[in-house]
Amino acid sequence: MSSASASPSRFDPKIVPIERCCDADPRIAENALLADALRKRFLQTLEWSPEITDENRYALAADIISTRSAKGMTTDAAVLVPVLKKPEGLSILLTQRTDHLHDHAGQISFPGGRMDAGDIDLRATALRESQEEIGLESGRVEIIGTLPEYLTVSGYRVTPVVALVDPQPHYPVDAFEVADVFDVPLPFLMDPANHQVRVWSNGEERRRFYAMPYQDRFIWGATAGMLRNLYHFLKL
Repeated sequence: MSSASASPSRFDPKIVPIERCCDADPRIAENALLADALRKRFLQTLEWSPEITDENRYALAADIISTRSAKGMTTDAAVLVPVLKKPEGLSILLTQRTDHLHDHAGQISFPGGRMDAGDIDLRATALRESQEEIGLESGRVEIIGTLPEYLTVSGYRVTPVVALVDPQPHYPVDAFEVADVFDVPLPFLMDPANHQVRVWSNGEERRRFYAMPYQDRFIWGATAGMLRNLYHFLKL
């Protein structure tokens, strides 16, 4: 990957070779993936270490965030990790970004974005962005905690805000930013057997990233990295 971007032009993560699957990693008990269990886990203060991805390392090594900050540009951002309380079980709501966006075009992501001056904190940022992007009603959202910030090569320190959400019948999306809204069962995403490590190489550089393919969706990059940290948090 070039020194200026997360991926080369015409980069297709789906064809990047799989180095390994994570099926040897510890499994999370089914009863730990229930709403009450999630609430209790975020109230605990057990020590754990978030996983550092190649994207995080690159963002630090290239000093991308400090450079952006020195130019007076926003570096703080937040995403909402919406855990839907569906009758058949918990699932995570995700968005497919439109293809014309400057950052992460076409990728699968959580609703969220940069912090605005009017946001009192990053939780407010996550709620505001979710309302703007997918029309998520704040009254349906119960924030239960946050995960450690995730550094991106686009120059942001992203705080994942985890929330239990009552599903709504329709999500009126911002068509400029969001092409689609869908959800994936939480047990699937928290099963390490579904976590792939893929390695891109151009002969000089090598970059690893996580991928979690689900049906016809390809979840990878920062979104997969944040989900991987949610897995580490819940497996204790």
